[in-house]
Amino acid sequence: MPRLDIPDGPGDPEVRVWALRPEMGAAAAALSHAVYERSILPVRERELARIRIAGINGCAICLQWRSTPGAAGAVSEAEYAAVARGEIPTTCSPSESLAIDYATRFATDHESLDETAFTALRALFSDAELLDLTVCVGGWLALGRTLHVLGIDDACRLDLPAAGASLETP
Repeated sequence: MPRLDIPDGPGDPEVRVWALRPEMGAAAAALSHAVYERSILPVRERELARIRIAGINGCAICLQWRSTPGAAGAVSEAEYAAVARGEIPTTCSPSESLAIDYATRFATDHESLDETAFTALRALFSDAELLDLTVCVGGWLALGRTLHVLGIDDACRLDLPAAGASLETP
């Protein structure tokens, strides 16, 4: 049940809510577009980190969402379920495992991301990839938690309109 009065109109509540603050909606849309359409990370690293944040945020629909561009079939349902629970499947590569761990620590214990953690991260990720992963994780955490806290996550897809686009959906 939404904790705000969501404006009436076309589209799902997680899109319509931005009509309350269109300027912020445009910024959220731009971040979402960058995370899903401009990331340089391999899709499995991104998707595994995404599902970990979805599990931490507690968004039931985000946990079931399988529409990340390019991710179809990249992650098995067993892997999705394990990562959502906070496990790292044995099928994950070292960089995928580290992306899951980074997402977990970023969301639950960011102070533990010390020099030792960054030495391990920089051994497997370029600086550009590490910045990319950080922005993706931060975006999912912020937008997903925003919708969950406001009770709007029953239809949470985080597929906001592109920057500059109408906040209405067809």
